[in-house]
Amino acid sequence: MNQTTIKKSPFQRAKMTLSVLVFILIAGCSQVEVNPESRQRSGDENPIEVVTTTGMISDVVQEVGGEEVHVTGLMRPGVDPHLYKASQGDMAKLDQAELVFYNGLHLEGKMTEIFEKLERSRPTVAVSKNLDPSKLRSGADTGGTEYDPHIWFNVRNWISAAETVRDALIEYDPDHADIYRQNAEEYINQLDELDEEVRTKIASIPEEGRVLVTAHDAFGYYGDAYDIKVMGLQGISTAAEYGSKDVAKLRDYLVENQIKAVFVESSIPTKSMEAVIAGAEEMGHQVIIGGELYSDSMGEPGSDADTYIQMVRHNTDTIVEALK
Repeated sequence: MNQTTIKKSPFQRAKMTLSVLVFILIAGCSQVEVNPESRQRSGDENPIEVVTTTGMISDVVQEVGGEEVHVTGLMRPGVDPHLYKASQGDMAKLDQAELVFYNGLHLEGKMTEIFEKLERSRPTVAVSKNLDPSKLRSGADTGGTEYDPHIWFNVRNWISAAETVRDALIEYDPDHADIYRQNAEEYINQLDELDEEVRTKIASIPEEGRVLVTAHDAFGYYGDAYDIKVMGLQGISTAAEYGSKDVAKLRDYLVENQIKAVFVESSIPTKSMEAVIAGAEEMGHQVIIGGELYSDSMGEPGSDADTYIQMVRHNTDTIVEALK
């Protein structure tokens, strides 16, 4: 079989070389072990420079840290964290951070090695780290990962994330421990109320129609926690390709069970669900797009989903309105 060699332009080669040099420089700096005591502040009144990955993590760090933190999020609204690649600018931000928070469980799949190296030089915390593994959903069947990383869709899991953020901030900045404890307590009270609100609203959907069909299998924790069947066209990671068999299988389920609505996601192109809808229509069953859900990303600033709590509430209200 003939193989074709693709030649890169001088500009492309230079760009690749620069990217490698930047990564090596930062990774090399990360080889130095830091005395844990040096990670704690002492009398520094400037906000802690915190870098986060997803918008949901930025939000929980801001809620718990308050005025004591300056949060820089790497991923903008609408960005898919499964496929995200760190830019040179991101690497510079991570190198300048005092603390780094990320989701873990391979949500940020292409950045995992970066976080492992950063752990050697500064506190780098996965907000999922304190979750009981026995309560995590398996990702082996649908996404190729050990666990499903979409932990935030069970609000109880996000309470654990808030506690993990609180404890990391206290360890790094013990002078403001009381502030972090108070902020976390107030935020967790709001999350407790949100958890009960979602449970009540989903229970109002007739049981036979309580089926959530989305572009990828991101809502499994939501389904388990709030008693709604969840089906996704793609697996847990959007890096997994879907094919005609997946479309046909989901189409047939919609037709056989007379499911009236499916949902698109803000961080995933709509063409996948449009193919399912078209297939159902050819079989004489009308399916509508019930609305846009926020799965791996929150909404734009100023939208009704620009905080974690608002995102969960938006998703729940959209689902209930379409399926009730």
